[in-house]
Amino acid sequence: MQLAEGNFLLPTAGTFFSCLIIFLIVLGVIWFFVVPPIQKVLDDRDKMIAKTAEDRRAAAKGFEDAEAEYAAGITSARAEAGGIRDEARATGRASLEEQKQRATAEADAVTREKTEQLRAAGETAAASARGDLAPLSASLASRVLGFDVTQDPALKSKLDELANEAVVKN
Repeated sequence: MQLAEGNFLLPTAGTFFSCLIIFLIVLGVIWFFVVPPIQKVLDDRDKMIAKTAEDRRAAAKGFEDAEAEYAAGITSARAEAGGIRDEARATGRASLEEQKQRATAEADAVTREKTEQLRAAGETAAASARGDLAPLSASLASRVLGFDVTQDPALKSKLDELANEAVVKN
């Protein structure tokens, strides 16, 4: 024991109790003045974490709802665009058919008009040719026969009859 009294590292009863009292006082001060503010900060942090998690869940649900609404909107827009496209095609086909009918009618009218013009020009040319037929026939007959057939009264009357028939047909 001698050794214990001279060693400053081994506590005596007085130092032990004085250290214990000081420890309890420091523990009490820490427990009443330091721990409550720290505990309050930790509780606030826990509440903020819980609120953040709840906000995150609400945001995820909102995102899912928005995504579903977006998908529905896209589907609706595609269906509407398909309807508009089909309507435009039908309108285009109707317009094209109308244009074809109008062009066909115009082409038929132009064809009729040109046909009538050509027929009239052909009839005019035929009448002119018939009118020229008698003098040409007389000239040809005169060359073949070797004398002027217009000088012969019988042949002259026959040529006049042919010329009159050609004029009457016109």
